[in-house]
Amino acid sequence: MPAAYLTLLSIALGSGWIYLRTSADVPFVLAALTAVICFIWGFALAPWLVQLSIVGALVGLEKLYWSSARLRRN
Repeated sequence: MPAAYLTLLSIALGSGWIYLRTSADVPFVLAALTAVICFIWGFALAPWLVQLSIVGALVGLEKLYWSSARLRRN
């Protein structure tokens, strides 16, 4: 079971990388959908400690984004 969520989360990261690198219509949409579906599925299968670390990383990234946005606005 641990390999399942790691596989799904790594597929989500790879698809996100493809999404950022391509500009063609079909691969762009497929990569985005694959990333979202695999991330949600992998997140649901992950143990609670991994889920907490992912949520903590996302909250940290959000704070970093908003602090840099405030600096750019001033």
